[in-house]
Amino acid sequence: MNSDIVDLREFYASPLGFAAARAIASALTPLWQPISEERLLGLGYTLPYLDRFGADCERTLAFMPATQGAVGWPIGAPSRTALVGAEDLPLGDASIDRLLMVHALEFAESPLDMLTEAWRVLAPGGSVVVVVPNRRGLWTRFEHTPFGSGRPWSRGQLSRLMREAMFTPSAWSEALLFPPFRRRSLFSLAGPLERIGRRAWPVFAGVVVIVATKHVYRGVPVASTSRERRRLVRPVLVPQGAGAHRAGPGGGPASLSPAARVTPRRDGLSSRLP
Repeated sequence: MNSDIVDLREFYASPLGFAAARAIASALTPLWQPISEERLLGLGYTLPYLDRFGADCERTLAFMPATQGAVGWPIGAPSRTALVGAEDLPLGDASIDRLLMVHALEFAESPLDMLTEAWRVLAPGGSVVVVVPNRRGLWTRFEHTPFGSGRPWSRGQLSRLMREAMFTPSAWSEALLFPPFRRRSLFSLAGPLERIGRRAWPVFAGVVVIVATKHVYRGVPVASTSRERRRLVRPVLVPQGAGAHRAGPGGGPASLSPAARVTPRRDGLSSRLP
């Protein structure tokens, strides 16, 4: 099930959503290497994170899948959001330096196609940053957060998917190590539990964060020297007709003269010329 844009906006406007966005942003900060004149694209619902990481970018765009819906962003400025097909982005090849996916990959009909399209729009050496629900995490068990919808992922599954899409994983992190509280009185514990959980139970984090780099591989032709792969054509002299069995002097079998030649005929047979 895909999360609706209204539900996502209401979640991040709630105290629980504010605590979740702060925890995920803290996990992203050490992985977010600065890029000069960066062109940043957010795919999914990335507005809480673009506000923090897109301030110093040369260009920042927010693309939202058509199945999710879209809202205007930023507030009080010309809109930089667009409603798009997640597997057919309206961008040219190699036009983006970094792509941030949040609430996107877990709802994709074909995750591989989505990452393949991300590979196309990323510049060589560009990176994709993906935040997805953790298969072992507690947050996937509760439906009052958007991380309880869609397909959760493990580290191994995500790593294999990245390599299949021609990305090389370069960094990992976890976030949402505190339970998804419902009571406001417990939100003060979110920060301490997040810090303790990073050391004590990181395997049960609510989300997994991966940074992967786009690499462009060039095929190098390899010359094969295997005898099995080489076609060797050797001429074979095969006498045909009654002359091959003609008796020679003394009644013995006739031998072919060294000057004998075999020439092909149009009917596929051979004719022996003296």
